[in-house]
Amino acid sequence: MNQQDKGLSHRSALCDRLARQIETLRECESRYHRESGSVALLAVSKTKPVHDIQAALHCGQTRFGENYAQELDAKAEALADAAIEWHFIGPIQSNKTRIIAARADWAHSVDRLKTAARLSRQRPEGAAPLQVCIQVNIDAENTKSGVSLDQLPALCAEVVELPNLVLRGLMCIPRPSPDFDQNRRQFARLRKALESLNAQGYALDTLSMGMSGDFPAAIAEGATIVRIGTAIFGAR
Repeated sequence: MNQQDKGLSHRSALCDRLARQIETLRECESRYHRESGSVALLAVSKTKPVHDIQAALHCGQTRFGENYAQELDAKAEALADAAIEWHFIGPIQSNKTRIIAARADWAHSVDRLKTAARLSRQRPEGAAPLQVCIQVNIDAENTKSGVSLDQLPALCAEVVELPNLVLRGLMCIPRPSPDFDQNRRQFARLRKALESLNAQGYALDTLSMGMSGDFPAAIAEGATIVRIGTAIFGAR
């Protein structure tokens, strides 16, 4: 098989995996009485080469998630002419906020006022506002980023006042579990937190939760964005 045939075969396989994920996602929407099309698929392309993103683009996928600022910078530069919506989903280091502010359309992992203020200040003049989610440490794990549920209302009140940002909702990465009901309980905590904030006058519309191993439970509990990488691009 020559290189061109290998490339076409690779793209076909990736398209098949992507199509299966979208089909499963839609089945979950129906099963859990969600409106059809209400859950967006974010293809997590971290550590994957540009040609994989190009293959997914060819299959109709336009939302991509990256975890590392410098990798996002390089890929956004290489694909500057493509109609891509870039989502930054990894921990945000203070010395990398300028890249994220310049390259991302969304930042899912804001968990401190200092980070949010830097993103707001460094958003390029004339750019659309950066869409942000606040990351919540739903299980109070010491090894994970995220604001606590107790501190969430105060941080939301501060972030919503910043220019150049639009607070859209909440994100979490719960403790992995093979138990569907346990996953649902974890995701339900984030959903209830968003509902509580909206009852206080916010208009948040985004729950970024669920990955390759647990997204059906997330959809059952109201996810609007699921972040899937391995099931689309293969193991890293």
